[in-house]
Amino acid sequence: QVQLVESGGGLVQAGDSLKLSCVASGRTFSSYHMGWFRQAPGKEREFVAAINWSDDNTYYADSVKGRFTISRDNAKNTLYLQMNSLEPEDTAVYYCAAESDSGEYTYWGQGTRVTVSS
Repeated sequence: QVQLVESGGGLVQAGDSLKLSCVASGRTFSSYHMGWFRQAPGKEREFVAAINWSDDNTYYADSVKGRFTISRDNAKNTLYLQMNSLEPEDTAVYYCAAESDSGEYTYWGQGTRVTVSS
């Protein structure tokens, strides 16, 4: 089992930056592929970014590429999402997730809300 707790959300203006954190507990953090997802009001949850546990390769949705950076600190069991040049369209609840051995994102945090005003 893995428990995930996100933090760092808030209300910002367009063009501002925020850094989200996700602290993991339970099984060895460094053994999991990790990802960030978001769900905007009235929309389905969508993929934002992911990072491999083995080689730290990163992947991004086209909508955030060049503005967001995913990273991890295995010593602190923490996943990060640095978000720059925020846009109103980035307004959503952001969730971190961890893959299980099945290859699916099985473990989810409770989410942290990001609101970007224009």
